[in-house]
Formats: sequence, structure tokens, C-alpha cells
Amino acid sequence: MTMSKSMLATEREEKSVVVIKCGGSIINELTDDFFQSLSVLKQNHHVVIVHGGGPDIAETLNGLNIQTEFVEGLRKTSDEVLNVVQMVLGGKVNKTFVTKLFKNKIKAVGLSGCDGAILQAQQIQDGKLGFVGEVSHVESNLLYSLLEQGYVPVISSIGMDENGQLLNVNADVAAGAVAKGLKAERLLFITDVKGVLKDGELLETLTVKEVEKLIDEQVITGGMIPKVKTAVSALSSSLDNVYIASGTSSFCNEQGLIGTSIKYDTKSKECNDERVVSNI
Repeated sequence: MTMSKSMLATEREEKSVVVIKCGGSIINELTDDFFQSLSVLKQNHHVVIVHGGGPDIAETLNGLNIQTEFVEGLRKTSDEVLNVVQMVLGGKVNKTFVTKLFKNKIKAVGLSGCDGAILQAQQIQDGKLGFVGEVSHVESNLLYSLLEQGYVPVISSIGMDENGQLLNVNADVAAGAVAKGLKAERLLFITDVKGVLKDGELLETLTVKEVEKLIDEQVITGGMIPKVKTAVSALSSSLDNVYIASGTSSFCNEQGLIGTSIKYDTKSKECNDERVVSNI
């Protein structure tokens, strides 16, 4: 029996989408609590995972003695580097993640962002950074088909341009694009801490202005700064709530999500979602 468009639309309305971004450094640190939380979340939501793999890419490049060039502090993705990125992200890291999910009784399908042209991208900075791109369009039909069959799509952050050229896409940016493209209810950035802490206590809710103030006051420091800035940049008209949560402890229970929720200020809401279009 095939599902009609109206039936598919009803299914989509019944379960909202949550996009989870996992960096390469946290994937091997994910605990049983993380996967248990994921199972709880999946009971009432469709879940999509987007991942990076920076540490594994760097390790492989070093092992192959491939030199990397930096342009204004940013790594340039040459053709040789891109081959490694494709191999590591779409291969080792992606399949390791899918295997972990399977072991925790979560059905998942590993995908590269170029599969089904999910992440359609454009080269940035006139090619000064090599084969690096930003997402211009999210093809959602394949993702919805998998979600409606109960699978968790696990997407590596490799995009493709209109000519079929693969592009290295920042995983944080890719996750934000997927969340906007699927009109996700929530976007979660998984880290090694529960969220933003002040004097050891979790700050459950922050506005954009409060984030800026805490950075100025040096409450938010070090590696948490790029995390909260990425969360802020992911906010849009359709995505007004982004979480920073833990991959080493529970991030979800029957009462809801556990972590720091970052929202727009009530009086200042700037949208940054014009570039991302979705086939919903």
C-alpha cells in the first residue's frame, strides 16, 4: 500500500522534526545516556543527525603526509584534501555513527550530503578556500521518505554544486540549513557539557542579548564561544529556539529537553534564512 500525499502530509504534521548536530570530537564520546535520550526524543519527533569529523580528517591528512594550506586562518580544501574529507566523513565517521545507533536499537541510514542532492551548495569566496561551499538549497523529499519509515538520517556535511562538484561544508552551517529546510521545531548542538554554565549551574534559557553580555563578562569563554555564536546564527523566522546540550549525559526526558535554550530577544528578531529553500 502506498501513502497518498495527504497521508504523508498528515504524518509530517503529527511529528515535528528535530535536527541534531554532532561534531567529530564528540562522536566517540557519546554515552548510553545520549542514546537513551535519543530514543525518548524519537518517540514523538522525527530526528535527523548532521555530523562533522574534523579530528579524524586531520589525523588522516597527517597520516598521509598531505600538507594543508591556510588562507586568513581558514583551512583550504584542495582537491587532495577533498578526497580525504569525502573518504573520512562519508565513510569512517558516518558508518561508525550509524553502527552506534544500530547497537542502541535505533534505525538509521548513513548519507553524504551529496546523496540525492540533499545539500546543494555553492563555492564561497570565489574559490579562495578551494572546494569549500555553503548550502543554497536543501532537498527534503528523500529525508522525509526516510523519516516516515522510522529511520534517522545521518548526514555527513559534504555538499554538491549544480555541476556535480563536491564541496566541503561546515557541519554547523549544514545542520542549520537542514533545520531550516525541514522547518524543524528544534536544532540541538551536542557538546561535552550540559550547556552554558555560570558558577557551575546550568543556564536553561538565554536570549541573544544575554549571550552577548555573558561573553563580554567572560562567563562564556573558550570553546563555548563559537558554540553559542553558531547557535545564534542558526536562529531564523522558522527556527526560533536552538539548544546546546550534552552528548555525555541525558539531554532529553519525558519532561522535555535538557540543556541551554537560546532564543531571539522579544523586540529584536533578525532572520537569516533567505538562502535556504526546501521542497516540502
